[in-house]
Amino acid sequence: MHKIITISREFGSGGRELGKRLAEELGIPCYDHQIIEMIAKENGFDERYVANVSEKSIEAAYPMTIGHRFAMPSMEIMEQPIRVAAAQRQIIENFAKQGDCVIIGRCADVILKDYHPLNLFIYADMEAKVERCIRRAPEGEHLTRNEIERMIKQVDKNRAQYRQMYSDTKWGAKESYHLCVNTTERYMKEIVPGLAAYVRCWFSGE
Repeated sequence: MHKIITISREFGSGGRELGKRLAEELGIPCYDHQIIEMIAKENGFDERYVANVSEKSIEAAYPMTIGHRFAMPSMEIMEQPIRVAAAQRQIIENFAKQGDCVIIGRCADVILKDYHPLNLFIYADMEAKVERCIRRAPEGEHLTRNEIERMIKQVDKNRAQYRQMYSDTKWGAKESYHLCVNTTERYMKEIVPGLAAYVRCWFSGE
């Protein structure tokens, strides 16, 4: 059985960086944006569109016009989020079949349940997440702290709704994961060595 590690994370907690550093420490691939690139290429979608809907529930991914009888979207537009979800599931399963890896987000822990992955959840307190978003904001982006906090809450709400499409287990609840890691006031490079040791210990017991 391959060693599969999935990373679920709160927005701004540093889960993506932690996942990539952990993969480097373990000497295995880390899959994140590659999933979006592959979905876009195989389906002829814009990468920004795929990134926007790839962690939302099907309902949340629909245009806001749905529900207004005078502005119903075409069937093709309505089917696009479903195509993204189906393609994403297939790609994630293919990565797991290829060998050891770290997969970030996209409900991989539930999708790959039969592969017996080690499922991690990365979180932090709100102040730490806001500070991280400010430090890593794209050039020219000047959101207020309140705007950033609202964005964090909305993204995490979308991720929780997305999980509901795949599982009855609750996004972010400790019972849904094998290990929860609090990154508040911690540098990723400090956390990774101990986390890598935990991963090796976990899989050595198989």
